[in-house]
Amino acid sequence: MKTKILLSSAFAIATYSAGAFAVSDNTISFQGEVTDQTCSVSINGDSKPVILLPTVSTKTLSAVGVSAGTATFDISVNGCDAATQATQIKTVFSGNMVDTANKGTLKNTGTAKNVNLQLLDVDGKDIDLSSTWKSEKGDLSLDVGDTEKTATYSVQYYATGQATAGTVAATVEYAISYL
Repeated sequence: MKTKILLSSAFAIATYSAGAFAVSDNTISFQGEVTDQTCSVSINGDSKPVILLPTVSTKTLSAVGVSAGTATFDISVNGCDAATQATQIKTVFSGNMVDTANKGTLKNTGTAKNVNLQLLDVDGKDIDLSSTWKSEKGDLSLDVGDTEKTATYSVQYYATGQATAGTVAATVEYAISYL
C-alpha cells in the first residue's frame, strides 16, 4: 500500500513538473545600445542615491488621490564627449512594485498604510509607471559642444486612502537612452 501511495505521489509530482516545464518558454532577453556618445549617470551626484522626503501629517494625506511632501532629485549625465551634433538622451524609469490601480504609483514597502510614492517629470506632470516610462522631451539631450546635462524630477507621497502613521519606502530603476 505504501509503495502505491509513494508511486502515485511521485507520478503526480513528475506530471506537475513536466507541465510547469512545458508552460515556460525558456527565453532570456538581452537588450543594449550602441551609440556615438556615452556618459556617466548620477542622481544628486551619487551612484546609489537615497531621496529623503519631508515628513507629512496623516491629516494631509486624508483621501485617495491627495498628494503632499514633494522632494526633487537631479539626474545628471557628465563625462560625455563634447557633442559634435545634437544628441538625444532620455531618462527611463521602470517601477518596482507598481500600483496600477493608483495612477502607476510605487507601492509603499514601509509600515505606513494607504500611502504610495508618485514620480513627477521635469514639468511636474505625473509619471505612470504601469509600464516602463521614457521621457518624451529628451530631458538630458546634449547640444553641440555640451559634455553634461541635468534634469530635475520630483517624488511625492500619494494617498490611496486615509494614511496611517509609519515609514514610507519604495524603489525605481532608472537608465538613460541615447535613442
